[in-house]
Amino acid sequence: DYYGAIADYTKAIELNPNFAFAYFSRSSSKEFLKDYNGAIADLTKGLELKPYQLAYYNRGVLKDELKDYYGAIADYTKAIELNPNYASAYYNRGNSKKKLKDYNGAIADYTKAIELNPNDAKAYNNRGNSKDDLKDYYGAIADFTKAIEINPNYADAYKNRGISKENLGDLNGACADWKKAAELGNTDAAEWVAKQCN
Repeated sequence: DYYGAIADYTKAIELNPNFAFAYFSRSSSKEFLKDYNGAIADLTKGLELKPYQLAYYNRGVLKDELKDYYGAIADYTKAIELNPNYASAYYNRGNSKKKLKDYNGAIADYTKAIELNPNDAKAYNNRGNSKDDLKDYYGAIADFTKAIEINPNYADAYKNRGISKENLGDLNGACADWKKAAELGNTDAAEWVAKQCN
């Protein structure tokens, strides 16, 4: 009952306008209702009262959702300043940088996320995508392979490794990966198998 929750948090704020966590909590209810701008406003107000790493992180997520990638990066950076071991903040900042085509910046953030959380298959996969974007296909394949070692059912990592292999002219290797991705439910890979693989 998000509307009911918002009403209660609003009452709490009326009773104590400096209750930072009431703003943070109300922002979560607004986020569930897809009121991203309202959620950002609450996080901003709460952060004026109390610097809090999770609030910066959540505001970064919302800004990214609204395609304000520079704003998202600034918030993730603030979260990292408050907690230099915040693996998810590095990972998400890497995603925002990748959307801005700052592939080297993205790779640096994914690398840091992996240092802090070595079993993060998604960080390996996304770093592989950024390496592929920079035409470092061998580096990309190594990252996709690592992602698959961590999660053998990671369809996207098979699909992406196939793309890098195709970029190197290894269509047989690409087809083997796309077939595996298709088995795991990836529809793009299934189409490529039908069109390009025997």
